[in-house]
Amino acid sequence: MELEVRHLRALCAIADAGSVRAAARRLSMTQPSLTTQLRRIENALGGRLFVRERTGSRPTPLGRTVLSRARPIVAEMAALITEAREAVLRTDEARLRVGSTGGTGSSTVVGWLRRLHARYPGVDTTVHFEVSANLLLRMVAAGQLDAAFVHEVAGCPLHLPAGLEQRVLVEREPQFVAVPASHPAAHRAQIELADVAQDSWMVDPTADGEWDGLRRVFAAAGLNPKVVLGDYNTAGVLAAAGEVVMPCQPTSAGRPGLVVRPLAGDPLTVRLLLVSRPSPVPGTDLDEVFAALRDAYAEIARGCDAYHRWLLRHGSPLLAGEPEAEAPAG
Repeated sequence: MELEVRHLRALCAIADAGSVRAAARRLSMTQPSLTTQLRRIENALGGRLFVRERTGSRPTPLGRTVLSRARPIVAEMAALITEAREAVLRTDEARLRVGSTGGTGSSTVVGWLRRLHARYPGVDTTVHFEVSANLLLRMVAAGQLDAAFVHEVAGCPLHLPAGLEQRVLVEREPQFVAVPASHPAAHRAQIELADVAQDSWMVDPTADGEWDGLRRVFAAAGLNPKVVLGDYNTAGVLAAAGEVVMPCQPTSAGRPGLVVRPLAGDPLTVRLLLVSRPSPVPGTDLDEVFAALRDAYAEIARGCDAYHRWLLRHGSPLLAGEPEAEAPAG
């Protein structure tokens, strides 16, 4: 078998995702198909490239050597494709391409797009969603996106490519917990970690930093709950059915059978960022793009009672001028 760019892309995806399963999801492949492809690549090169461990897949010395040569090739090919597509699509009409992690406030992104369309009616503005924040950052660096709205889990920094700019939307956003409406703690204004320590938690391993951040919080609290890996759409269905609990954004809306509550002490937090290339799209201004995102986020936050009160108690600049809220009853 002759190696192709798609094979090198698969190797990079496995290394970046940390497991074949997570990489298969990023590549829109089945796990067995990617496993078979990996074995064929290893047979072609004459040695193992990854060692499978309990926590995922780790590159072997040969794997690290191959990856060091594969990454520049994959990056160059991505840049070539991007430049070619831009050359084909280039017209007099300006195009603004923004991205967002799927869990980073889809409702916020809707408001953001509405504001961008109103502010720049002559600019073709589109949005691209990915689970992986680091993948979005690489897309910005490669010129496939102009800006990306992402979240960075506390203690798990994102890999910011050189040359990109970042603007901090929220320095510290608490992560809430979604529990079944039938859960014994569901009636409380806030939930202690100990209240959900016996539940199964579901977390998406392809969401950069979320599994590591959750594991760090549990270890610090001396807890060891069962963790189930899966995508958050599935998690929402299972949580509403009473099977799991899941971390979620404070702006997340409940659904039938599911309630969203703050975690006492805010043990899980993220930082919200807008990352962009330094040069704006012609006819746009990056500060205005960021202001539109900030206004959309503040609008959604004001509509979420528990999070609105949290922002007021912590003196968030997003809500400057509003009176401080009283702490809720326990």
